[in-house]
Amino acid sequence: MSDETLAGSSELRESYELCEALTKQFHTPMWRATELLPAPVRPYMHAVHGFFLWTDTIADRDGTSAERVQRLARWSAATREGLRSGGSEDPVLRAFVDTVWRWDLDRALVEETLRTLEADCVSPPLFETFRDLRRHLRGVTGATFELWCPLLGVRDPEVLALASLLGEAGQAVDQFEDMPEDLAAGRCYLPRADLRALGLEVSDLQRGERPGALAELVRMQLARWSALLERAAPVTGMVEREYQPFLHLLVLGAHLQFDETTLREERVFAQGLDPLVSADGALRRPVWPHPEVDAVPEHVAVIMDGNRRWASEQGRPASRGHQAGQLPAMRLVNAAMRLGVRHLTLYAFSTENWNRSQDELDALFEAMGDAMGRGAEWLHDLGVRVRWCGRRDRIDPSLASALTLAESMTSNNETLSLTVCLDYGGREELVEAARALAAEAATGAIRPEDIGLADLDRNMYVPGLPDVDLLIRTSGEQRISNFLPWHLSYAEMVFDPTPWPSFGLAQLREAVSVYAGRQRRFGGTVPGPARPTEPTRSQL
Repeated sequence: MSDETLAGSSELRESYELCEALTKQFHTPMWRATELLPAPVRPYMHAVHGFFLWTDTIADRDGTSAERVQRLARWSAATREGLRSGGSEDPVLRAFVDTVWRWDLDRALVEETLRTLEADCVSPPLFETFRDLRRHLRGVTGATFELWCPLLGVRDPEVLALASLLGEAGQAVDQFEDMPEDLAAGRCYLPRADLRALGLEVSDLQRGERPGALAELVRMQLARWSALLERAAPVTGMVEREYQPFLHLLVLGAHLQFDETTLREERVFAQGLDPLVSADGALRRPVWPHPEVDAVPEHVAVIMDGNRRWASEQGRPASRGHQAGQLPAMRLVNAAMRLGVRHLTLYAFSTENWNRSQDELDALFEAMGDAMGRGAEWLHDLGVRVRWCGRRDRIDPSLASALTLAESMTSNNETLSLTVCLDYGGREELVEAARALAAEAATGAIRPEDIGLADLDRNMYVPGLPDVDLLIRTSGEQRISNFLPWHLSYAEMVFDPTPWPSFGLAQLREAVSVYAGRQRRFGGTVPGPARPTEPTRSQL
């Protein structure tokens, strides 16, 4: 924390540092996201979250219900007095009150959250409908997200409303994470109408005796929350560029935890969810076992189609579709790792895509450059190796720089290889490889009769890229569009009608299940090896 950021006593500085420590302890993903904000803003964001996290801890701390109510009442009174007077002797309140006064934050939002937590503390929650649940989550977290919007330089009502939606979705993630603990304490944050519709009682959630109904209950919640999160996502582009990585990571984190819930389904009631980021900052998760799938493709390639169609259906410009299409790429990396895929190749921009308007190209390159710039460190932390497959002489310099930097940063990683096909054309790749071999033959470096498959492979854009096992094309089109013709020779193909911005773990898992149900013969009469092998020269 710099002297320029906070001019005040050492006590005030220590209070801000305490709030940061509380945020890191109780909500590591939020702490990590806040680290992406400009340095002068971070202490104030930590003060807001540190205060509300400590308030929640006071409300949930051990003791009888009456004791918790009394503790929270004393804390709420101290908070209200601090906001009225402009100061406090409490180390957490000191930083929070200073932030509210310094930034002229809306105190009515603080009051809304305090009243919601007070009501939750008095009696176990009971929500009849999803609307009732949303009112509660709005008070718990939606109001908090709205409160800190001025720290990002915005007070526009539309932005505040979307930030509140994002907060609600974030709180839904917390509820999935804490599900076993809450159920054991007699708290169920699910609409009772949903339970009745499936013939379930709250006690059934703990016993797990009706897995089919429990899985359907989870899917019902995910459908609603995913739709709300999609509504909130445009907020990431409604603030200045320097604040966007913070919001992008919050949106991505919620999506990844919803994807994790998709994997666990009814098991979330007994297992909950591990936090996306552990206390030591680790991001990696092991492969999720799925016994119903006995063969996972080693290499999955995806033609990411449907950005413009998705935008048109939403009544938005094509540029918005390209922006929305960046998040699913990050989600797919996480999904591939959880399912055990080792190689993932994405068709981001073809040589034929240059035929689009300059405005659309500019928007597309800007969206991809921003996504790669934001995501490079995240990919590196996951152990992902990034590689660029395609021409490197025509792409927008800022995008080329971001992708080249990601390649360099991640070059020693081995958990998953992510190949980004950018300015790529399959026929052009083969022609360039043939030219390179012809040049070698002309100099005598190789004899034409000695040229084999391996020689052509080493002259491809990405030498050693393994054959594709599973090709997925989104948005319903059924063609390969000049994509990886050398590597698709024996690939299984799945054409999914889902437009790319809506493609996620559920769709990938379904495609992998389809792949596992097919028999791969590689031209033979019985199922063959994982992939065909080239005969040695002694066998020819």
